[in-house]
Amino acid sequence: MGKEKTGEEKLKDICYSCGIETVWQRYEKQEPHCGFGVLGLCCKNCNLGPCRIDPFGEGASAGTCGANADTISARNLARHAAAGSSCHSDHGREIAHTLYLCGAGKAKSYQVKDEEKLRRIATEYGIKIEGRSKEDIAADLGKAMGAEFGNQHEAPLFFKRAPLKQQKIWEKLNIMPTGVDRAVVETMSRTNMGVDTDYKNILLGAMKVGLADGWGGSMIATEASDILFGSPRALRAKVNLGVIKDDEVNIIIHGHVPLLSDVIVTASQDDEMLKLAKSKGAKGITVAGICCTANEILVRRGVPVAGNFLQQELAISTGAIEAMVVDLQCIMPGLTTVASCFHTKLFSTHSKAKFPGMEHIEFSEEKALEVAKEIVTRAIDNYKNRDKAKVNIPKETMDLIAGFTAENIFYYLGGKYRATYRPLNDAIISGRLRGVAGVVGCDNPKLQSGGSHIQMVKELIKHDVLVVQTGCSALACAKEGLLVPEAAKQYAGKGLQEICEVVGIPPVLHMGSCVDNSRILIACANMVAEGGIGTGTDELPIAGAAPEWMSEKAIAIGWYFVASGALVVFGTPLPVTGSKNVLKYVTEDVEKITGGKWAFESDPIKAAHIMIKHIDSKRAALKLKPVGSETSGSKKEEAEIVASGKKG
Repeated sequence: MGKEKTGEEKLKDICYSCGIETVWQRYEKQEPHCGFGVLGLCCKNCNLGPCRIDPFGEGASAGTCGANADTISARNLARHAAAGSSCHSDHGREIAHTLYLCGAGKAKSYQVKDEEKLRRIATEYGIKIEGRSKEDIAADLGKAMGAEFGNQHEAPLFFKRAPLKQQKIWEKLNIMPTGVDRAVVETMSRTNMGVDTDYKNILLGAMKVGLADGWGGSMIATEASDILFGSPRALRAKVNLGVIKDDEVNIIIHGHVPLLSDVIVTASQDDEMLKLAKSKGAKGITVAGICCTANEILVRRGVPVAGNFLQQELAISTGAIEAMVVDLQCIMPGLTTVASCFHTKLFSTHSKAKFPGMEHIEFSEEKALEVAKEIVTRAIDNYKNRDKAKVNIPKETMDLIAGFTAENIFYYLGGKYRATYRPLNDAIISGRLRGVAGVVGCDNPKLQSGGSHIQMVKELIKHDVLVVQTGCSALACAKEGLLVPEAAKQYAGKGLQEICEVVGIPPVLHMGSCVDNSRILIACANMVAEGGIGTGTDELPIAGAAPEWMSEKAIAIGWYFVASGALVVFGTPLPVTGSKNVLKYVTEDVEKITGGKWAFESDPIKAAHIMIKHIDSKRAALKLKPVGSETSGSKKEEAEIVASGKKG
């Protein structure tokens, strides 16, 4: 007998049998993909074209203007990085603006929920805090953060958090950015026809705009969100489509910016809304997330997660969703086609993201709760239109622990009496931990629709690599049961297993949404500051991967980690393989100047071993003890000492 199909697979079958086209069918219809686009050899940056380079050398070897394969592929890649940086950094700008409005008393739906962090970050900015209300401090901090985006003369403040070695490298290479906006404009300018044609110089620009996002816009988004919505804490929650309830009003929140989603959660818990839902025959209201908005409300409020990027259409096809509310980023236009087959109402809410076929309810910070209640009310009113014959809710759910941050992780490792990164560094030095890997990014039908993340992470923890995750990658692994402490005993190597058992943490740590990759940057800087494993990020036994990357945002993220000294492995190559020079530069030459580089490998197990080999090379350079040399069941007591932070 064959293996019984999962609830997700059954939903795919239902969609197919009903003639509902989803992302998987649309992907198949696109094959074979444009070879010129895959190789990065097409250019439409001016009206002399569009132009393309013949990869076989039989046709055009240059565009009409004379740009060759090196120039064209480098320009395309830099523009991808600029677009990705724009998307995440604009997210940061919106959060900073809301922080200002909150402090100024203009957005009464919000309040400062982490006053300690507010005061700490304000001090970092040089803002006076003594004798001042949290509202006044928030207004000044929000304004100061917003000003960072248009800064013309100085690097964003958070660049000072990076190890001094990295700062010196960036200054020497002239890739230390000023404001995010200037970095994006500069990248778009230099890639215009007739401007920069030196592929190496263009790619330095790609690193510059990536850094502006990672240590600038994205980091502002993370820090300001913690202040407004509360810093995450480790908490248990549920994940997968089974969190949808057949006897409750179901509202799915999808997107990235938590300004409305957080308030919708509040509105859904309002007694008036709950009473209204019951009057319509529902037992209550369930709010669940999709994609990175899911991660935002998960790590702070424990809201269940319906799924990751590729499950957005399947959530609607359960037939039990009264409303899906979207803001921006990663929204599939195909949602409207799927929703037309069910009773689900789709609401777009952001002025920068409207979708034909969706009803638009304009969000504003000043009227956030009012807008949220209108949406919840509309969802409740739609409950009566649910067709029970079309309801097919998968049974699968899984527990997960989420909410780890660069600040709180050392409390879990070091204990409340000695909060420090020392136990983590000591575990690496002693060989109990091989190193740390960040596995992040989207899920993609080109690969295994999330399965690549699972295979890679299992292989990494099996070899005593502690894994940190963000975004849809974290959700894919959460559905597999990898984000609970029990996973260490089942999947982790002996050293990682012992530490996880003593501390009570999973072998895979959920650190937030994809914008929260900035937390990983901070954690790396903290590891360097703690000492014993190198003087810069490029010396740490770490590696990163996005095995199923999809968005331009992933390219920006990859560049800021490569520029910060890390190995980054992508499951499919960047669109540069049509240029031997650019391919060599990103996978080899860049390491000589920043310490980081790219690697491409579609097989997740092989990719994991590329990362393990890299981590081992860093350990060898640091002359650390061999992995496993001090780890055995008989040495569990010593592992407890290391994990509790009592060993110096």
